[in-house]
Amino acid sequence: MTYSGKRSDRSCVGRGDIARSGCMDPRVLVEQIRREFPEDFFTMEPSELAEFGRDWTKVHAPDPSAVAFPRSTEEVARLLRYCHEARVPVVPSGGRTGLAGGAVAAQREIVLSMSRMRRMDPVDVLGQTVRVQAGVVTEAVHHHCAEHGLTWPVDFASKGSSQVGGNIATNAGGVKVIRYGLTRQWVLGLQVVTAGGQILELNGALEKNNTGFDLRQLFIGSEGTLGVITEATLKLTRLPGPQQVLLLAVEDVPAVLRLFQAARQEPFQLSAYEFFTDRCAARVERHRRIVPPLSRKAPCYVLIELEKARDYDLDRWLTSLFDQELVLDGTMAQNSSQAAQLWALREGISESLSATGLPHKNDVALPIAGLSAFCAELGRVFKERYPGWEICLFGHIGDGNLHINVMKPEGMERTEFLARTSEADRDLFELVRAHRGSISAEHGIGLLKRPYLGYSRSPEELAVLRSVKQALDPHNILNPGKIFDLSGASA
Repeated sequence: MTYSGKRSDRSCVGRGDIARSGCMDPRVLVEQIRREFPEDFFTMEPSELAEFGRDWTKVHAPDPSAVAFPRSTEEVARLLRYCHEARVPVVPSGGRTGLAGGAVAAQREIVLSMSRMRRMDPVDVLGQTVRVQAGVVTEAVHHHCAEHGLTWPVDFASKGSSQVGGNIATNAGGVKVIRYGLTRQWVLGLQVVTAGGQILELNGALEKNNTGFDLRQLFIGSEGTLGVITEATLKLTRLPGPQQVLLLAVEDVPAVLRLFQAARQEPFQLSAYEFFTDRCAARVERHRRIVPPLSRKAPCYVLIELEKARDYDLDRWLTSLFDQELVLDGTMAQNSSQAAQLWALREGISESLSATGLPHKNDVALPIAGLSAFCAELGRVFKERYPGWEICLFGHIGDGNLHINVMKPEGMERTEFLARTSEADRDLFELVRAHRGSISAEHGIGLLKRPYLGYSRSPEELAVLRSVKQALDPHNILNPGKIFDLSGASA
């Protein structure tokens, strides 16, 4: 098929309005190629544009031109070939549960939703793998594999809506990283469509493949800027044995780390080691109307999930914690219902913060040994420079990941708060850099952290990142403006 429309030989993105004169209007392209696809392939219905043009962030208003709903890799490839030729930008979209603006379409892009690509192949029990399309919901993979005694151990609070392709594109973390590692460690193979519409089959179901650059790992964590992941071969593992869940109250962050060290010395397997402050607990209890499970209030709480070793005396260990005054109070779930109730205190934090105020979120990583010093300095900086601002701190202590939520003070206008958080972010990221950390542990860069990428990446690294982007997406049509600006105007 041939088509005509105004376009430029140069990229139409990264320089303000991507639908400006000189570039083909995405809606013109959609109208010209609509008949090449199924009748329900595109939508321009306003409510669907608003829904699929945003993620969990609320900073940028969605403004896509259209949403495409492919059902196959071939349809993705065909659409990208048209968009590549016409210089029309595309935003790949999964479950849109990200918190960095990585799936936001705010400049008239075409959203490429993977929501109809939900095929799951039979589980390979011998090889312990399964191949799925990118739009499959994380929790659906868990159910699909569980009947064979297997699981894909990528797990987080949004598992009921996040999609496999998005998990891989952001190298998602979650609550089980201490036990299983990041998403990239559980992906054997990928099917990826490049910006120009070429289909790449990367590694398949191979455990070993030492034939040069591992292109599969290049696309994992690239946030849809290098190619569109359409299918994946996932590595599985056995379902864990019976899990024991504990909630323990401690005095401060140093006590959280001392308890972590004590737990790691025992013969059980830690599946999760989560931490949150009393401010987080109070907002969850208020929002969800939860009766506190502990009789004593404390500044910090630790939720531990473990797989107990055979014949291990867990009661003896808990008694020793009280004898050593490592913990102030605690409880141990006696059944799965009580375990779920304890987990609700941790997994309900993000939702409760948004329901009870306006949080400004950051997701940073530090060396575990440096968490105490970092948190102490963080508290001091905010007390001195932003008095009256409430910090709700929680995270995955076992992998050094802190979620730092600053709540808008009562009486402060939203616009003033958002303006001041930019200043606060720079203070925060200066601390992160000083403590040799990362400005993003698991949510990626997207739009929101793009101006700050230089706090974690050197100019030399950024130059390499840009060269890879330009090689794989020379017209800058894939998720343009995410991670970095090719013009070099910002990090």
